Amino acid sequence: MIATKSGSRSKANGRSLPRRAVHLKPGKYADGAPFDEVQYLECKIILKPEPFTSQGVFWDFAKVVQRVARQSDVGFSTKGFKDSKPQIREVIFLDTADSRIYNHAFILRRRIPYKNGFPVGEPEIVFKSRLPDAQAAAEIDVRPRISGEYRVKFKVEALPLKGKSGSFRELFSHNVQFPLSSMHEGDPTSFETLARIFPPLRKVLRSKDEKVVLVSATIIEEVLQDIGLLDFGKGITAKANVALWRRRGDHLPVVGEFAYEIKFKPGAELDGKAMARCEQFFVALQEAAEEWILFGSTKTGIVYGLGGNPVQAHE
Repeated sequence: MIATKSGSRSKANGRSLPRRAVHLKPGKYADGAPFDEVQYLECKIILKPEPFTSQGVFWDFAKVVQRVARQSDVGFSTKGFKDSKPQIREVIFLDTADSRIYNHAFILRRRIPYKNGFPVGEPEIVFKSRLPDAQAAAEIDVRPRISGEYRVKFKVEALPLKGKSGSFRELFSHNVQFPLSSMHEGDPTSFETLARIFPPLRKVLRSKDEKVVLVSATIIEEVLQDIGLLDFGKGITAKANVALWRRRGDHLPVVGEFAYEIKFKPGAELDGKAMARCEQFFVALQEAAEEWILFGSTKTGIVYGLGGNPVQAHE
């Protein structure tokens, strides 16, 4: 549950912004474990990819962030970030040929980081359910049936309203991450294997012989630049970054994103004034950076759109 010390709503730019808690009805998964609780707040703004032609453009956007932070009484420090290099990751999405996983509000992807031109570590599998309803997202047991370690992450994502700056909508992302080596058995592209590891996928399985394929026949190269640390007061801070997704091969720019994330303990009471500054900064940045913003989708939705297949976006 996200709770705040001040009132249930705040005002910014003449609009009333939600200041409600995330209340979940108590419940348990099939093995008796209690429902996961939201532990992260991530504010995200989807950006047009065309301006990002060099590393310097990341810092051009950082100047916009710095100006809005100053006007919003929010701390923003680039100390220790200015000399950092962009992080590179390869990201692929896997689905049936008719996008059945995505159409059922699930996302399955694999990603691997690169350093100095070479992959480091091992590929990571990410499986998530992303829905506009917190309770529905919480009740989906995303834990994989594997013998190795995994990490569950449940967060509320704030994004601009579709086609409108100056406010936000919420999505609830319930996901699990683990190294590819933890999938010890079966063909990792077989739907039968995936449905065994991720039981929620059983309802979308049509044939035991079915396999997942590369979504939109596209491999994404993510270029991510950490640009600074936001400080909303009362110990509430968030690292901010700007990312560009482009298509491997022809380097077609696909989509950009600005994001910052706050972590907190389940049931923690967040300071109302600090969280109001967080939200007001988010809204003000949308208005100040409106010419940068790509409204109406998510990074994943845009990648699916590259293939031309109709999808039922739950986002």
